[in-house]
Amino acid sequence: MLFNDGTQSFPVFLRPEFSCNQVSPMKTLNTSKNFLAIEKEFSSYDTSAIAIVSAPYEATVSYGKGTGKGPEAILKASAYVEFYDDEFDRELCFEKGIATLRPLAFGKSRGADMLRQLDDAVTHVINEGKFCVTLGGEHTISTAPIAAHFRKFPTMSILHFDAHSDLRDEYEGTPYSHACFMSRVAEFFPTERITQVGIRAQCREEAEFIKSRNLNTFYASAIRRGLHGADWQTSVVNTLSNDVYVTFDVDYFDPSVMPATGTPEPDGFHYAETLDIFRKLIASGKRIVGFDIVELAPDKSLPHSSLTTARLLYKMLNYAFAVEPKPKRSTKSSSLKTKATKKK
Repeated sequence: MLFNDGTQSFPVFLRPEFSCNQVSPMKTLNTSKNFLAIEKEFSSYDTSAIAIVSAPYEATVSYGKGTGKGPEAILKASAYVEFYDDEFDRELCFEKGIATLRPLAFGKSRGADMLRQLDDAVTHVINEGKFCVTLGGEHTISTAPIAAHFRKFPTMSILHFDAHSDLRDEYEGTPYSHACFMSRVAEFFPTERITQVGIRAQCREEAEFIKSRNLNTFYASAIRRGLHGADWQTSVVNTLSNDVYVTFDVDYFDPSVMPATGTPEPDGFHYAETLDIFRKLIASGKRIVGFDIVELAPDKSLPHSSLTTARLLYKMLNYAFAVEPKPKRSTKSSSLKTKATKKK
């Protein structure tokens, strides 16, 4: 799955003949559909420090379906997320600006072709100096933003939240299954810099891969049995380099927190204990350089799952920008006007 240009190995989907190197103009969603339902002044691509790329890709789900509708559900629910974060005493969206790009249209593209298209889009965003968030979709999509960020941040590590290790070499006839994405990443990324948290469902092949390739895997059962100590979150952070890319499968959460996902697994994790990982990461002086959130399978009868995911996204952005000095408070009043139109 790799090719070599004589100096460095790359994923096969980045071979020159696969890459079109052409990205359409960065068109954004309007206020009624963008993240947080914020006005154009704070959501235009040119002036925003943050850009959200939606990858509504669903081709290999193996249990529950609906992940292709995840990005839209997250954006819709975000209209009910408060702008103000009490932990940081700021309204990040108005300080930095958040542009929500129109969803990518993959058409009949699958596997490597889909990843190439997504890689082009993410690479364009981060090369323009913006912080990129990618929304899936099934976990297959994460290979592309990880590859794009790795080229930009070559010393980065990966923090992988998931109930599954996703390290099968092939699943149901394809190496580009959601169950294989981390195996594809491991073909070009140093495995000793991959940290997995929350794993509680895998096959023997995956367990042996973890041992032989020295991944830092924090199994749910080991955490619950105290094998990583009471402060297990610090143990997780200690495995990471200074630059951290986060890939977050929402089935990492316990089904009581996140029932609307393709493959829910019992004995999962809760919201507060998860945020403690990010708090300790930032306190250590390390930084989040990008992230993706995947595998929400929205269910109209369980709307809190979409809202929880939208809140997680905004909270992770606040942690990502926490290491920067907080600018002076804005005197603009448009935030109050926007807020009044979106709350209960």
